[in-house]
Amino acid sequence: MLELSLYGGIEVGLDEAGRGPLAGPVFAGAVLLPPGFRDERLNDSKQMNEHDRYALREVIQREAVAWGVGEVTAAEIDEINILNASFRAMRRAFAQLAERLPEGMKVDRLLVDGNRFRPGTLIIPYECIVKGDAKLAPIAAASVLAKTCRDDYMIRIHEEYPVYGWKQNKGYPTRAHRDAVMRYGLSPYHRVTFCRRFLAPEE
Repeated sequence: MLELSLYGGIEVGLDEAGRGPLAGPVFAGAVLLPPGFRDERLNDSKQMNEHDRYALREVIQREAVAWGVGEVTAAEIDEINILNASFRAMRRAFAQLAERLPEGMKVDRLLVDGNRFRPGTLIIPYECIVKGDAKLAPIAAASVLAKTCRDDYMIRIHEEYPVYGWKQNKGYPTRAHRDAVMRYGLSPYHRVTFCRRFLAPEE
């Protein structure tokens, strides 16, 4: 069972999904779980099956004290790079969560998955935890929101550009996806900087 808290107090989990794909935005989740929250299915979203991820999303959105989801587009990723885009998505997710906090509630700490974070204008203490989505429930919950919301987005734009197979590959660089890019070119949803790197001819 994942730990509910790192130090105690009001701790918000932050995590992202979609750093590696050739197409689509990067998404991030922010979650403040209530005291005593438990669900044995909750884990790093990558370790969960799709059914449990979506079932947990409903639980999280219903039972969390507050939650938020942030999105950074492919064009923004090309402009500022994926690392900065991931941090921006987390900050946007937290901004949405902050609007949903009970009046007068103050967040003590951000729990961020990974080994780096750039808080921007956020003046809140934060802790980076490597593989935090497999250790701390608030981060795992954030990963579930980020993953499922991004998957929903990719399934939706698959209907617009079905040739790339996004319903199956969610924008990741599978062989079929790369072959489709070579055959049909790039869509407006592709990350140009990623595609240049992944599809560059081998020397």
